[in-house]
Amino acid sequence: MGILRQIGEYLYIRKKDPNAPRTKWMGYMHGINRISIFMFLAALIFLFIKLVILKK
Repeated sequence: MGILRQIGEYLYIRKKDPNAPRTKWMGYMHGINRISIFMFLAALIFLFIKLVILKK
């Protein structure tokens, strides 16, 4: 599975693969990955606002 497809699934942009194995631990791993991607995007937005919009 491609990296961009996996990120699309994490961010609910793409539908999940129905043939992918479903385990409890895989669900935990995907949940943690989803949280880390959202935190990274929030940090990028914060830095953009701080460095570009609030530039003094």
